[in-house]
Amino acid sequence: MFVIMNTTITKSFHVEHSIEDVWANLTNPEKVVACVPGASLTEKVDDNNFKGAVQLKFGPVKASYGGLVTFTERDAATHKMTLKGTGTDTKGKGGAEMVMNGKLAEKDGGTDVNVSMEMSITGMLAQLGSRLINDVSNQVFDQFVNNFKAQLAGKEVDSSLHAGSIAGSMIKGIIGGKKS
Repeated sequence: MFVIMNTTITKSFHVEHSIEDVWANLTNPEKVVACVPGASLTEKVDDNNFKGAVQLKFGPVKASYGGLVTFTERDAATHKMTLKGTGTDTKGKGGAEMVMNGKLAEKDGGTDVNVSMEMSITGMLAQLGSRLINDVSNQVFDQFVNNFKAQLAGKEVDSSLHAGSIAGSMIKGIIGGKKS
């Protein structure tokens, strides 16, 4: 059975750094990938295209994806960016596509970061359902935000996947999904 799951995730967060500093970090793939749990950059194809890998493990489910991330828009004047990512499960059992739109705005001496991600997942992970995928995505995004803030502050970044919080999200999603 071939399962396709689509979901949209919208997030906002505030950092106490200038819009220029936040923009410089957010548009630098080497810096961003260090903040994404389980992700690595494997090759710079050119200034807008980067190959990478993501490994996720939550509960009994393990997934490894290899893929390409492309900056389709990076407008420093308006502080808007768009990324497109495509990945294939390394075992050939599915894939994922993502389009992420980001916009920065100066606020209260710092910067608001607004992100919207449209994701399409096929294969084994899609079978888990959108509620569970959203719960896990929220956990990974929260860890990214903490890492991003630490990086901007010059502190050490923890890019390891916090499996305990991911497992908690899975349990919450499964229990929540069974309520009628």
